[in-house]
Amino acid sequence: MKNIANFLFEAGMLKRTPRTGFQFLGSGAESVAEHSYRTSLIGYTLAQLDEEADAGRVVLLCLFHDIPEARTGDLNYVNKKYVKVDERKAVEDLARTLPFGDDYRSLQYEFMAKETREACIAHDADQLEMILALKEYKDLGNRYADEWYPVTLKRLQTEAAKNLAETIWETDSTRWWFDDDTEWWVRGERDDAKP
Repeated sequence: MKNIANFLFEAGMLKRTPRTGFQFLGSGAESVAEHSYRTSLIGYTLAQLDEEADAGRVVLLCLFHDIPEARTGDLNYVNKKYVKVDERKAVEDLARTLPFGDDYRSLQYEFMAKETREACIAHDADQLEMILALKEYKDLGNRYADEWYPVTLKRLQTEAAKNLAETIWETDSTRWWFDDDTEWWVRGERDDAKP
């Protein structure tokens, strides 16, 4: 049980591990844990749009894809030009301590290989999470988000992800909550709520 407790503490490090790419964008901040959470939801959604994908497997791939960053940190694309991380060693070191180490290792290597339908969807979910963040920052006035979007879009592999990316980029990120019901925003109640 001690190794499991240690694993859960290690996973908790992702709450305090910042995603480093935002420093180049000039605004925004996100932890690896926050990124992984929304990536998992996106992965599930994409898997539901694909009749052949195993949604549970996609969610697991998304949920676990950045666990090694608790040991390695999050390297952005500039860092990766100069720093080589031994992600496989990080995976193996953790896998050896877990009673489900073989499953963990399998998830990591499947994600890295990008060969299964589920791994491709998980990678698309990872990129769509970035596109969502870019759109949110664009809507708040970050002019660099427009430059990052086309590059991130090119990383997408599935048609569903490409279509969703286009819709995300055309959608105001605040419209989901700030709808056309102005009376609600004026009075804090709807007419149909009165007895």
